[in-house]
Amino acid sequence: MLSKTLYMRGLQCPKSLWLNRRQPEVRTAPAPDLIARWEAGTEVGVYAQQLFPGGVEVPFDGQTKVQQLGQTRDLLAKGAKTIYEATFSFGGVFVRADILRKARDGWELYEVKSASEVKSHFPDDLAIQYFVLTGCGIPLRRAFLVHVDTKYVRRGEVVPERLFAVVDLTGIAIELQAAIPARLARMREVLAGGLPAIDIGPHCTDPYECDFLDHCWRHIPDHSVFDLSGRGVDKWELYRRGIVRMEDIPLEILNDPQRMQAEFHRNRAEHADPKAIREFLGGLTYPLCFLDFETFDTPIPFFEDTRPYQQIPFLYSLHRQDSPDGPLIHSEFLAPPGKDPRDALTERLLAAIPDGACVLAYNRTFEARVLRDLSERVPRQRERLLSIAEGMLDLMVPFRRRDIYHWRMGGSYSLKSVLPVLVPELSYEGLAIREGTQASLAYLGLEKIESDRERREAEEDLRAYCRQDTLGMVKLLEKMRELAK
Repeated sequence: MLSKTLYMRGLQCPKSLWLNRRQPEVRTAPAPDLIARWEAGTEVGVYAQQLFPGGVEVPFDGQTKVQQLGQTRDLLAKGAKTIYEATFSFGGVFVRADILRKARDGWELYEVKSASEVKSHFPDDLAIQYFVLTGCGIPLRRAFLVHVDTKYVRRGEVVPERLFAVVDLTGIAIELQAAIPARLARMREVLAGGLPAIDIGPHCTDPYECDFLDHCWRHIPDHSVFDLSGRGVDKWELYRRGIVRMEDIPLEILNDPQRMQAEFHRNRAEHADPKAIREFLGGLTYPLCFLDFETFDTPIPFFEDTRPYQQIPFLYSLHRQDSPDGPLIHSEFLAPPGKDPRDALTERLLAAIPDGACVLAYNRTFEARVLRDLSERVPRQRERLLSIAEGMLDLMVPFRRRDIYHWRMGGSYSLKSVLPVLVPELSYEGLAIREGTQASLAYLGLEKIESDRERREAEEDLRAYCRQDTLGMVKLLEKMRELAK
């Protein structure tokens, strides 16, 4: 018996299908952010059911597949018009249809995704369901893909008819029917045989990152061709030619940034351009503020005047110096969970930034976008917020230009790559939260913590992480001044 999920896995990689059935113990456990995406997808599915209210759901938990199939047959026999998670089996394939709805001329199938657009692999997902349902004698007339519409702005209660975009994919689902029997036969051959001799390739992460990736990539050394930053040389072509280690890549075939990365790695070299650094430092004025936001995004907008997947700031850290030799002043704000954080955060932030201050971020594009969104939310502060966003400077620029570069940065200019190299005493390794996705999940989980002590500890973990980012910027600037001499 194949499920829809296994069918999609088999399309991506037959070896992954075989490992899933025959060697599941080598699978990598799902990361917390992946589990959170699954949970968000479940929530999206529940909201999508409201497009067609009054339906009956076939429960998954506590029921065997046989029971789910039987309940679906009973609902159809009794004349149910809308069924959520209707369950069918045909040709050795088991599927659960998100929404099955009876229309005047037959049944309509709706597959719900939490994505913001129709992705290239979605038609195959819909097509295998179409294959099974029609094989069971369901007279399907149309097949739709339902996805989140990021243009929707919440006003009051969530309106499912505006939250979702519904796309008719009937034609392409029908076109794909002819290929399905051969695909299924091939997958069964794979499962009946030995481990497929399939090497790693772009399919390992397209359309999904495979949960057997660590197992299949265990022969790839640290500092390999796949660690080359950016675009340029075809990394897979090099791999197919047997060029795997960074040290073995011919330098002459690389573009300038990649060549610098490979050459510096080979020579364990580092570099600083004092003139370029001085030019950057010359653009800074005082008071000087170092700003970092932490945000979360969700497919279902939580608050009034927010969109699906909009970045909502819940925490900021700000370090400030009023003169080059002045003391370092720190302020921060962590919004209480469960209510819109934007108004309070905006007021606290603007009170902490002096008029005319030079504001510095690491990757200003992100912080500036958050400030522009806040200007729409708090119109009385719009002019000032936009002024800060437009005047903000980017500490990432010298590292992106490689005015400063060290081979241990690995071609990356992210703060997490640069800071441990230049300011090793500020490592993220000792922190409970080490990256932005962890921070988002931790904040969204605060309401679920019942213990006051544990909640305070979780809040301090969040503050410590954000504080590390802005303090890291301060220390990087100090290091840059040393290198500029």
